[in-house]
Amino acid sequence: MEELKTFLIAVAVFLVAYFAPVGDPRVQSAVLESLYMVQEYAREHVLFCLVPAFFIAGAMQNFISTKSVMRYLGKGAKQWLAYAVASVSGAILAVCSCTILPLFMGIYRKGAGLGPAAAFLYSGPAINVLAIIMTARVLGWKIGLARAIGAVVFSILIGLLMAFIFRGEEAERQKGLASAPDDGDADRTLGQTAAYFAVLVGLLVFAAWGKPPEPIGFFYAVFNFKWLIVLGLLALLAYQLYAWFRRDELGDWVGSTWDFAKKTLPLLLAGVAVAGLLMGRPGVDTGLVPSTYIGRLVGGNSLRANFFAAIVGAFMYFATLTEVPIIQGLLGSGMGQGPALALLLAGPALSLPSMIVIGRTLGLKKTAVFVSLVVVMATMSGMIFGAAIA
Repeated sequence: MEELKTFLIAVAVFLVAYFAPVGDPRVQSAVLESLYMVQEYAREHVLFCLVPAFFIAGAMQNFISTKSVMRYLGKGAKQWLAYAVASVSGAILAVCSCTILPLFMGIYRKGAGLGPAAAFLYSGPAINVLAIIMTARVLGWKIGLARAIGAVVFSILIGLLMAFIFRGEEAERQKGLASAPDDGDADRTLGQTAAYFAVLVGLLVFAAWGKPPEPIGFFYAVFNFKWLIVLGLLALLAYQLYAWFRRDELGDWVGSTWDFAKKTLPLLLAGVAVAGLLMGRPGVDTGLVPSTYIGRLVGGNSLRANFFAAIVGAFMYFATLTEVPIIQGLLGSGMGQGPALALLLAGPALSLPSMIVIGRTLGLKKTAVFVSLVVVMATMSGMIFGAAIA
């Protein structure tokens, strides 16, 4: 079977190389656009978003006990608390669909139930306070409010449905985790462990803090001083590592971080390259699929328009905050209010790169169900919203 798979891949690569219309100007510009998008992703997201997330995931692997995670997010946890925490996590993290992946992998491997983990996976990039405020200011308070409510409700519903659909497999997984030996850390107090993770999360939040569209307010003030905050947090982290951790523990932490990075980063970069090839960078019409085609298909409030907007949003990669000006431009080109909301609810939470990594973690079946739930709910929400404000 493995040899057949290798053979089919080799044949597919050969056919693409043989028949690809590389002389077509559109294809040439799309290939160049793909490289630009990978470069932009590497410059703006890898160092200040993904690297801190990898270190947090590695810390989860080594310094949080499986039984502790199961107590609060596993089968025996209070479900209302588990879903409440998972559904509002994005308000703190403010990360994109790719940065959330190492954190999701970390809590899932340590014993979080599929439902709360899926809720966390959706809510992390979807419930971004600055993005929601920006949506309300630029696109109108109605769509901003609908995005905020929809994102929280979506995360809970998606988590509950994932847990219900795969309840048999999840029960077996939780049973296996419950019988595992306790891997808790007895060398540090609970307060020390909490402070350590708070510093790591703070580094992720402030290092990735984007520039607000307007030079006023709290968010812009934080942006001006974010590197001073990051330096302070790094100094605090250095003290914690020196005072609270053994050398062998730090080695294990770095090893786990590298393991997450080598399994995730190549897939993300490949996914970003494919997304750039197909659709180009946000706001740049040089991908294989012209943006004018997309604009024509998302007008009005039909089922087709909302479904197409949700599908495009699910596969396209949006860096944090970039979705708002893109949708503003599409609205000016005739996009309906319903499809705009559908894209806002599906786009930031998913992307082709994130789907590839989720598939490696959850498997093809669970990933397909997760993506389908996001697309269907975004489509339905868009239709309801579009009809309500018509």
